[in-house]
Amino acid sequence: MNHTQMDLARKIFGILGNAISMCLFLSPIPTFVRIVKNKSVEEYSVVPYLATLMNCLVWVLYGLPMVHPDSTLVITINGAGLAIEIAFLLIFLLFSDRKQRLTIIAVVAAEIAFAAILAAVTMTVFHTFHKRTMFVGIVCCVFNVMMYASPLSVMKMVIKTKSVEYMPFLLSLAAFANAVTWTTYSCLPFDPFIAIPNVIGGVFGVAQLILYGAFYKSTQRIMEERQRQSGKGEVGLSSVTTHTYS
Repeated sequence: MNHTQMDLARKIFGILGNAISMCLFLSPIPTFVRIVKNKSVEEYSVVPYLATLMNCLVWVLYGLPMVHPDSTLVITINGAGLAIEIAFLLIFLLFSDRKQRLTIIAVVAAEIAFAAILAAVTMTVFHTFHKRTMFVGIVCCVFNVMMYASPLSVMKMVIKTKSVEYMPFLLSLAAFANAVTWTTYSCLPFDPFIAIPNVIGGVFGVAQLILYGAFYKSTQRIMEERQRQSGKGEVGLSSVTTHTYS
């Protein structure tokens, strides 16, 4: 593959990655519709959204022309992700109790401060694209892996309860597809800082899909039993897909 073909392929996978990542960012919408409707965050955890916010912050920095040139597609999707996560966190703040609100505000403030310090150090200490890319890229790897690993607590809960009610199939599939697409993008040409976390994310995605397949039927039985006890009749697993990670 010559340079022109590689550049075209990179753009194609970058655009595809943007589209899949956008679906991934927007996938919790049904959860937040439920939160607004019930006026409560119930048992949902804010951790995945805080992790994603931090991830988007550092990747926007990575994609800046003065850090890693020719990374416009990295900036566009992570910039959009920032806006989406801020909206989700505002809803969480609105329907959380006082203690959780203070925790969320403190964590977000710490994340913004960290990103500002990271940007300042990058621009003042490192004076070449290579050094800036290396420094910010390592940080991005760490936070990207943390984002992909944030559903681990849910996977543990799935195994314990034998229910995938809070780990929907479409979200797990989107996470896996997102990891595969960005891994491919990172190979055109090779970018280890995008490749490493997305390969790990792909492994987590496969694990989630395996769990979903393993506990699909038991989840249906649990939800039907719950509905019978409440006197509302039977329920299908289609309702499971309206939840996100907790």
